[in-house]
Amino acid sequence: KELQVPISIDTNKGVVAEKALQAGAHIVNDIWGLQKDPLMAEIAAKYNAGVIIMHNKVDRLYDDLMGEIKEFLKKSINIARKAGIGANSIVVDPGIGFGKTFEHNIEVMRRLSELKVLDFAMLLGISRKSFIGQILDLPVSERIEGTAAAAALGVAAGADIIRVHDVRKMCRVAKVADAVTRS
Repeated sequence: KELQVPISIDTNKGVVAEKALQAGAHIVNDIWGLQKDPLMAEIAAKYNAGVIIMHNKVDRLYDDLMGEIKEFLKKSINIARKAGIGANSIVVDPGIGFGKTFEHNIEVMRRLSELKVLDFAMLLGISRKSFIGQILDLPVSERIEGTAAAAALGVAAGADIIRVHDVRKMCRVAKVADAVTRS
């Protein structure tokens, strides 16, 4: 409540989200897209919170990767809307690194623009992720250039928000990518 910037809480538990929202958080980032705890969407709506609904999967087996991600996110969007969460308060996240193999993460990055058909703001969490480490064969602490490349490609493909550790540097990357690819 003392800060002037929006605060996001990462949880898939409604009770945790409620405590955080009572304490002044503004956004709930749910790695299970409001599908794990049936109370999550109602709690977010009660506090007029924004929600980030992320795709996730337990078994990492897909017949149609992008089709399944879209269907999962559509189901999450319907849960949010039914609970009374406004469309402008919903952000979708394809879940890079969650329920996906290295190959899946690369395919999602290549086909990211396909998620724009959902017509919601899109968040991309790519900062220092393991797929970058695998490509560059580098530890987490040395993945800034890989993160920058993924951030630029993500913005060019339609990501509206990038979730990163190196905020100042990635903000610059995003501004350039945005200026070049969007007017």
